[in-house]
Amino acid sequence: MFSFIAMLRKKITALLNRFAHWRLRHIGDDTFLILAAVITGIITSICAVFLKMSVSYIQNLVQKGIFVNQVEWMYLFYPLIGILLCTFYVQIFLHSELGRGTGLVLVAIRKKYANVERHKMYSQMVSSILTVGFGGSAGLEAPIVVTGSAYGSRIGNALRMTLREKTLLIACGAAAGISAIFNCPIAGVIFAMEVILIRTTVPAFIPILIAAATSSLVSKILYSGQPFFRITDDWNVNSTPYYIAFGLLCGLLSVYNIRIYSKCEQWFAKIKKPYVASIICGTLLGVLVFVFPPLYGEGYSNILGILHGDLKQLFLQSPMNGMINQHFELLLFGSALALTKVFATSLTIGGGGNGGMFGSSLYAGAFLGLIFTEIIKLSGLAELNSIHFIVIGMAGLLSGVIHAPLTAIFLIAEITGGYTLFIPLMIVSALSYFITKYFEPYSIYTRKLAKHGLLVLNNPDQDVLNHISLKKLVENDFASVSLNGKLAELIEKIGTSKRNLFPVLDDEGQLHGVIVLDDIRSMMFDQSKYTTVEISDIMIRPPAILDIDENMSSVMQKFESTEAWNLPVIKENKYIGFVSKSNIFNRYRSQLIEDLSKE
Repeated sequence: MFSFIAMLRKKITALLNRFAHWRLRHIGDDTFLILAAVITGIITSICAVFLKMSVSYIQNLVQKGIFVNQVEWMYLFYPLIGILLCTFYVQIFLHSELGRGTGLVLVAIRKKYANVERHKMYSQMVSSILTVGFGGSAGLEAPIVVTGSAYGSRIGNALRMTLREKTLLIACGAAAGISAIFNCPIAGVIFAMEVILIRTTVPAFIPILIAAATSSLVSKILYSGQPFFRITDDWNVNSTPYYIAFGLLCGLLSVYNIRIYSKCEQWFAKIKKPYVASIICGTLLGVLVFVFPPLYGEGYSNILGILHGDLKQLFLQSPMNGMINQHFELLLFGSALALTKVFATSLTIGGGGNGGMFGSSLYAGAFLGLIFTEIIKLSGLAELNSIHFIVIGMAGLLSGVIHAPLTAIFLIAEITGGYTLFIPLMIVSALSYFITKYFEPYSIYTRKLAKHGLLVLNNPDQDVLNHISLKKLVENDFASVSLNGKLAELIEKIGTSKRNLFPVLDDEGQLHGVIVLDDIRSMMFDQSKYTTVEISDIMIRPPAILDIDENMSSVMQKFESTEAWNLPVIKENKYIGFVSKSNIFNRYRSQLIEDLSKE
């Protein structure tokens, strides 16, 4: 069986190689890239439709009480079931290496030469179907973006494309994912250019546009569902001061969402056992969903309900149903939904489920818009159009949380047809973005990457460094000496080594110090010391030690602070070699030339 698979792979590889040679002779690079973008768009749209239909099917089963009669009580357990199933899938089939969030795509582009792992072509869909289908309170947008990007990367590899072309296909996959999930090709294109690609040129715009348009077309053919209704009435210019105030509120809620999500992520990371994390987070999420049923799943049906003015549907399966009759109590319930959605999403992801904050941001923004208009109405200040503020609130939160105001503006304009709201959309999205940016320089996608030194804003030098892998710079031709040895052992190693540095290791390969040739030169010609001087007496501590997984920002800081020219590298506390500053500079120059060639 294995020999047959190996033979099949060999034949496929040979066929692809022949195709690559034929393509170079008959099809131009630009034309071929467009064709690859079309293929990426078609495949991603099919995946998006499958994802939406699968989640909808499972949710219909559980919400109609197929499994039990008392559906309300089962809200305590449905999210736990979904998270446990997702954790089981990840642990057994993926060996704990699922990876979550759009940040994965950014890391693949910057650190992995545009190579997205093969399993992400299906693992993101399977895990998010299990999670959100059973009520995990997260969005499907991040999983489909990663899925589309994975197909773009693998198609680029299969067709023997360059690094620049593969990067563009990853962006095509991301654009196609957003385009298909919302039926909004323009927002998909802008998302890819605003979030995925750092530097974008006009030629890069064309294949991304083609992929998004193709994906939207296929999605509409296969799945005609539209999340929200169309807005046709114009906005009132007298409401401008309220839009400004609302934009500031959106910014503050965006900061709240980013910080709460990040804090929860840190807390849950301390739970080292996956199934324990699933039980704890799944149980807490179940309680939260039981008290606030609208937190179940993505929540788009609830947004649609409040857009139609049907507020009672929010409380139908809540234990508080019947107790909420007054406007004040409704405002408290709605405010709780806007503030707790981020906790529900954090519990979903922290417990091992899969999803993202994209949809959760839309949800929180919608309820913020509802609460804002109700408060203004009750105060007697003005009679605001609640529908306008609900959809604009979605844009405001999305703009702040993912730091992508253009994506937010065009997404809401497309999915609601609210092009008449462009000016208030611009006001609220821009204010929310600037407020959030002031308090949180990084988006919810890039905050964790920045913390680990994988991304630095407005720093081209650092961006080049982030492409460099420390693993490829390690030199291991340094002769080591034993910690318990004598000077005679070192003299013997000096005679055969071309280096002037000698790492001192114990029997387990752990680094204890280094010996610099210049420091012991006076002893080399005194043979009486060969058997009396201990290695441990003449070694010195290295000025700093690098870990093999350390990011290049930290590496350069250590070189600068110590003024060293060579530093030792360890892996799992074991010495593996040295890295020299000159090698880093040489690799930096090569990487800079490579990056410029992609412009």
